[in-house]
Amino acid sequence: MFQALPRIGRRRALFGSAAAFVVLGLLLWWLLPLGEESPGGSITFSTGTPTGVYQKYGVLLQSAIAKDMPRLDVRLKNSDGSQENVRRVATGKADFTIAAADAVETYLLEGKPGADRLRGCARLYDDYVHLVVPRTSSVRSVADLRGRKVAVGPAGSGVRLIAEHVLQAAGLDPAKDISAFPDGIGTMPGLLRHHTIDAFFWSGGLPTSAVQKLSGGFDIRLVPIGSDLVAKLHEQGGASRYYRAAVMPADAYPAAQQGGSVQTLAVANYLITREDSDPRLTEELTRTVINSRDRIGSQVHAAQLVDLRTAIYTDPLPLHEGARRYYRSVKP
Repeated sequence: MFQALPRIGRRRALFGSAAAFVVLGLLLWWLLPLGEESPGGSITFSTGTPTGVYQKYGVLLQSAIAKDMPRLDVRLKNSDGSQENVRRVATGKADFTIAAADAVETYLLEGKPGADRLRGCARLYDDYVHLVVPRTSSVRSVADLRGRKVAVGPAGSGVRLIAEHVLQAAGLDPAKDISAFPDGIGTMPGLLRHHTIDAFFWSGGLPTSAVQKLSGGFDIRLVPIGSDLVAKLHEQGGASRYYRAAVMPADAYPAAQQGGSVQTLAVANYLITREDSDPRLTEELTRTVINSRDRIGSQVHAAQLVDLRTAIYTDPLPLHEGARRYYRSVKP
């Protein structure tokens, strides 16, 4: 009996050691990054003008990506807006970007280089059309811009595209019935303040900091764009079908709106890439965009509207395979 005790002790010690190894293995699995590494390398992300929402959103998204994919170098590149952004991605000068649906559709309809390679990742938030005038201006509608000096945005911008469509819907020829200034949101407010122009168009998320800042030091007013123009825009067909009636809430620019909402137009923005983008990278980047909504939204109000339930709708672009994988992975 006394000789059996050492054998029982050794067996218990063996079982104890095995259990310790199992616990240690589980602990290492939990603590160490033994799984697949996050995507690495570098990508170029085309944003927008320095004072626009695209740029601010891009900077905050870059920070979110750095946390989720620390091995990925994201290089931001300013642009004049949606039209330039679409062209850059389609032709390989950028890997990802944000662009409005009408700019995407225009590029596709015109059959420009690389159009068939474009893919959608997520529907993000809406741009709202602003028509800004001094508070004392007699301009009360788009039609009242006839004969006026109006900033309509640079040639490669989304605002230029929208401004031309809206002017045409109001019965105005952008090339003949107004004096068009090709300025962007960086210079528009100063031109209005110094009476170099009578009005300017802008299309962006709410609020746009440049408009917000202008309203704080100069009396401005937002001209309504009514539902009658929406119907005429839809009659134009093509890219104009992506415009919809919207209401700019009263708290978007309190000093300018003085407690009142403003009828206007809205158009959806998409995160886009190319068909040949790495599926895993695109899946993880789409995941970061959705998961960082609240973090980015705390500083860019428009980003709060990113919604998983509507993010998959990127018409006229098909979803990229990587983005499709992400949506399948989170499907209830």
